[in-house]
Amino acid sequence: MAASDITPVVLRDNTANPAALGLLAFGSTTVLLNLANIGCYPLNSMILAMGIFYGGLAQVMAGIMEWKKGNTFGTTAFTSYGMFWLTLVGLIV
Repeated sequence: MAASDITPVVLRDNTANPAALGLLAFGSTTVLLNLANIGCYPLNSMILAMGIFYGGLAQVMAGIMEWKKGNTFGTTAFTSYGMFWLTLVGLIV
């Protein structure tokens, strides 16, 4: 088999857009915390769990997925807000 007979294989990225996960995690966690800030209900473990897993880890994962897709703004925004949520919960606990 000669080198000219080899055809290159092109791998396409078929994953979904991670911005939906990042934006939904940011919005819902922020609204939940701000409802507690205005006194609708007390700051309890439900908000802290949302901050750790949905606001923190899900946004960091969305940022990593954005990096894989080559979106620098999405990577920076989602990983920064994800780390913010993890730090905020760490300070509250």
